[in-house]
Amino acid sequence: MNRQLSRRGLIKTTVGVAGAAAVGTALAPSRSIAAPAFVRQTGSKVKALYWGSYSAELGKAEQEVVRLFNESQQDVELEYQFQGTYEETAQKLTAALAAKQAPDVVLLSDVWWFKFYLNRVLAPLDDLIAARGIDTADYVESLYNEGVRDGVSYWLPFARSTPLFYYNKDAFAAAGLEDRGPENWAEFQEWAPALVKKEGDTVNQFAFGHPNSGGYIAWLFQPVVWAFGGAYSDPDFTIRLAEAGAVEAGEMYRRSVVDGWASVTDDHEIDFTNGVIGAITASTGSMAGIKERAGFEFGTAFLPGGDDPKLRACTGGAGLAIMAGSPPERQEAAFRFIEFATSPEITTFWSQNTGYMPVRKSAAASPEMQAFYDENPTFKTAVDQLALTKPQDAARVFIPNGDQIIGGGLERITVNAEEVQPVFDEVAQTLEEEARPVIEALAALG
Repeated sequence: MNRQLSRRGLIKTTVGVAGAAAVGTALAPSRSIAAPAFVRQTGSKVKALYWGSYSAELGKAEQEVVRLFNESQQDVELEYQFQGTYEETAQKLTAALAAKQAPDVVLLSDVWWFKFYLNRVLAPLDDLIAARGIDTADYVESLYNEGVRDGVSYWLPFARSTPLFYYNKDAFAAAGLEDRGPENWAEFQEWAPALVKKEGDTVNQFAFGHPNSGGYIAWLFQPVVWAFGGAYSDPDFTIRLAEAGAVEAGEMYRRSVVDGWASVTDDHEIDFTNGVIGAITASTGSMAGIKERAGFEFGTAFLPGGDDPKLRACTGGAGLAIMAGSPPERQEAAFRFIEFATSPEITTFWSQNTGYMPVRKSAAASPEMQAFYDENPTFKTAVDQLALTKPQDAARVFIPNGDQIIGGGLERITVNAEEVQPVFDEVAQTLEEEARPVIEALAALG
């Protein structure tokens, strides 16, 4: 999939992204992006460095956004550097800050930006937002507000997602199942035996697939815990992982492998597109890649729910932040890119080429996106599900390495089939220990 932004669309973006875009209101066609004062005074481009984290299909789209930005104006020259995964980007940023060689603007995931906020190395964005006249009310509230601390914005939404239920329509039909996702995990456990295909003792198709810790199993397990009435933690970092609801969810994951209807794989998305797995949960940001690789028709659905009909999923993905140590002129230049990348036109382009959700209300409501959803209904599932989401528990997103700590525990119960309660007891204790410096840092910030 490669939905190019036309020259006409690029021109529209160039003249429009500086203005505030209220829902349903067309951008003023005559307004151009005014160069910052420092550019007008020097008459030269300001160079800024951007660190990105996407490869394959997502990487191509990310680099295209950078190219479009550089072509759209003459004031800023943005250099793009790929740094690896979210985790590798965060690790390299930590080292670069220590060496005073940090980029100006960086893509940070939902579980990493907070660490840099705590260390006071992220620039507050409110003055930059105000100087560019951006109406933040056009950002989707639940996505925008996650980057706000004490009323100040530090992280603007760009590649935001929720987990979705993906299923192989051919496999479901062959198993005699309806063309839909399950209402809850109990229903899917009833379906699972019909989706398993075996030749002797060899399983050729599993009903479901789990990723390993590196595949963000802790993120995908978050809404499962909620569906069973549990939690990773409270907002004040009281750890709840070892309590009944989370343990029951963990036991379902453990049984899924022990009973033989689910597998654990290094890349469950690849196994799904290869027909080895009948269904998975994965990011909406995986949509374009799955569509590119799958040799069958697949469907998307809300995640299996629990007792709360208003809660199905958690949010996730990444946003853009500016380094506080960058000189003011490079901060302004970096923000020009953030403004462009999160504009209604570019979020439309980005969403259509990746599967990530539009972060602007006006983009989601636009005739272009509505026509795209009519042609590609699987892409709309996450937007519809967004009303049934909430931010993740503090234990995963605010405790440094919380994702890996929880993910390591989940590997122990799925790969090694260890008993859930003692594993979650150990993981909960580790999370409590790792939370203490975070609580102290928050207290110091006031």
